[in-house]
Amino acid sequence: MALEEETENSNERGEDEIPTDSNGRRPLKLRRYDSLDIESAKVKGHHGHGLQQGASWAVILQLAFQCIGVVYGDIGTSPLYVYASTFPNGIKHKDDIVGVLSLIYYTLTLLPLVKYVFIVLRANDNGNGGTFALYSLLCRHAKIGLIPSQQAEDKDVSNYKLELPSSRLGVSSKVKSVLEGSKAAKFILLFFTMLATSLVIGDGILTPCISVLSAVGGVRVAAPAITEGRVVWISVAILILLFSFQRFGTDKVGYSFAPILCVWFSIIAAIGLYNFISYDPTVVKALNPWEIVQYFRRNGKDAWVSLGGVVLCITGTEALFADLGHFAVKSIQISTCLVTYPALILQYSGQASYLRHHPEEVSDAFYKAIPGPVYWPVFAVAILAAIIASQAMISGTFSILQQSLSLGCFPRVKVVHTSDKYEGQVYIPEVNFILMLACVCVTLGFRTTEKIGNAYGIAVVFAETITSSFMVLVMLIIWKTHILLVIGYIVIIMSVEFTYLSSVMYKFPHGGYLPIAFATASITIMYIWNYVYRKKYYYEMDHKVSPDQLRDIASQSNLYRIPGLAIFYSELVHGIPPIFERYAANIPALHSVLVFVSFKSLPISKIPQEERFLFRRVQPRQLGVFRCIVRYGYTDVRSDHEEPFEKVLVERLKEFVRDELWLDSLWQQSKHDRIENETEGSKDGINENENANNEGRREGEEELNKEAEKEIEALEKAWRAGVIHLMGENEVVASKGSSIGKKILINYGYSFLKKNLRQRDKVLDIPHKRLLKVGMTYEL
Repeated sequence: MALEEETENSNERGEDEIPTDSNGRRPLKLRRYDSLDIESAKVKGHHGHGLQQGASWAVILQLAFQCIGVVYGDIGTSPLYVYASTFPNGIKHKDDIVGVLSLIYYTLTLLPLVKYVFIVLRANDNGNGGTFALYSLLCRHAKIGLIPSQQAEDKDVSNYKLELPSSRLGVSSKVKSVLEGSKAAKFILLFFTMLATSLVIGDGILTPCISVLSAVGGVRVAAPAITEGRVVWISVAILILLFSFQRFGTDKVGYSFAPILCVWFSIIAAIGLYNFISYDPTVVKALNPWEIVQYFRRNGKDAWVSLGGVVLCITGTEALFADLGHFAVKSIQISTCLVTYPALILQYSGQASYLRHHPEEVSDAFYKAIPGPVYWPVFAVAILAAIIASQAMISGTFSILQQSLSLGCFPRVKVVHTSDKYEGQVYIPEVNFILMLACVCVTLGFRTTEKIGNAYGIAVVFAETITSSFMVLVMLIIWKTHILLVIGYIVIIMSVEFTYLSSVMYKFPHGGYLPIAFATASITIMYIWNYVYRKKYYYEMDHKVSPDQLRDIASQSNLYRIPGLAIFYSELVHGIPPIFERYAANIPALHSVLVFVSFKSLPISKIPQEERFLFRRVQPRQLGVFRCIVRYGYTDVRSDHEEPFEKVLVERLKEFVRDELWLDSLWQQSKHDRIENETEGSKDGINENENANNEGRREGEEELNKEAEKEIEALEKAWRAGVIHLMGENEVVASKGSSIGKKILINYGYSFLKKNLRQRDKVLDIPHKRLLKVGMTYEL
């Protein structure tokens, strides 16, 4: 029976016709449960992200302390180089300092505080942030995904939030229809999602370089004899130690670094306040935005170019969102408002006050402004803070790559959960090693913070602009925000970002090409993998084994059924993969129980364990063939079962068999009772009929229990006989007549990635002694 027909028929039955068993239990759905939704309907209620739903204030404050050590290192060390990058040729007019300070005030307020802390963090996906979280939210509310693996049962997952009624559905519906009806729009959204991810990876490379170099370079203020070469090699040694420390995880890193960052923010706030009072408190007039207008009047094009240095004051703000899965919204809001934002405002104000009296020292403004007696202690803390600054974007890179991996947009790599206490804290060894090599190469190649700063600005502003563009879609489609508020967001926030973007692009020839090069390399890898991933899925959809073909294969006289349980892995959600036909043709033997398992990523962050497995029996019943879909969110780890996967699978399969037989029996009894009641015309015969029905119901339940126990016993017998894991080893080639570009992409690009990255059986942690691979060539 088709799923649509079942739903339509179920709506025609009244509440009084719901069948019950002898204990008065009712089935959870008013339809036959021969689809993949028995398991999905078991658990009711919302299972949000563990850090968002019902977290105590003790946990929130604990996480607020931790996130200081992970999220804010980058933006917290930006005072080391912002003024030097803004005035690379010196300060021409003393009032220019006030104009730049005014720019810093309003940039810090509008972008990190208003945009990210109070707006973007609200667009989290069950507690997870990043560009892929926004893309996943949009995929759930509009059909913009490029892989046709959606099922009606997906919406039964408790984390899968439904749309709420709104009086502003008109604009939302129009935007949705445009996106859903345009294949080009779907590709553009996926492309910009990949681009933003690639830029975050670039941030993860450039942040450690500029932070460590700027901090270590401060030693030349007190010891001019130290050469630039020594500073570079000291920075390289520190970077290698930092990346070696990543394997201990965000939890330990956060607790180790948070006290140091707290000391750092206290120091820069105190020094800033001291300099503000001691030198020129009149810089407070920077609160007047008119100072920005005056600054541009005096300097014209030079003022516009200098925006590329000013924007470095918000480096690391993307980590506020990307690292959200490691922490919680409230914890980041608390730490930003009470610690980070006030400390940065005081520090930039203090530096500006000092530079009003010493404009010639702008190239080393931070270290020159430190009072003499505390110089070396501050220098030591600055070195530690710069090391920690790298942690923000490294953690964000791990988080966002885990999301892209789960959604089929990144090659297979090992993802390690580093904390049993908090969800979302991950470490990716291969990516960590590549980031370390890239950082060392950039540090040795560029050698100065000025050149790296030119590159850094493009990565920062480009990524933030893409996030803002996605936020506009979230406001229109999901939040259904009033159109005037959306226009206000575009005018106030996005206009500022596009202005900064135009400025940093001016520095493209002077090092700005570096993040674009990183992004190009990353997005090429992601595009190749995702392109072939989609092509393979469509190929399997077009060549899948139909139920009639399966029955023909099972009925072949030369096919033997042998004791045991066979688990056949496939990425195909709808149907049986074509590689099974190849297996049956070459090995004329089938195990007594065969389960086709498909791993599916839903566009939500996490799926509760009890809602993960969906089963469907392949008819006829005597075949002993089942389909199973194992659903994961994009932050779930596929090896998070306490017991072996095959054991969990068998236990859930037993539950499915019991539920299926029970619900089928209830439906048949209800149908029989209704027919009896309609044909009974004598009132005196009602009691006798009820007694007969009760007796028949008890006998039916006994038969049901016997049938269920018999089938479960067969499952256990197959389990004891042995489990074999069958996996398709697909050779992917471009079809005859394909273009040269397509042949290069599939035959060389994808093949290279597949050969040099983790095999699928290693990712799924399948025992090698019981693994059988079946080869087949896919011509795409």
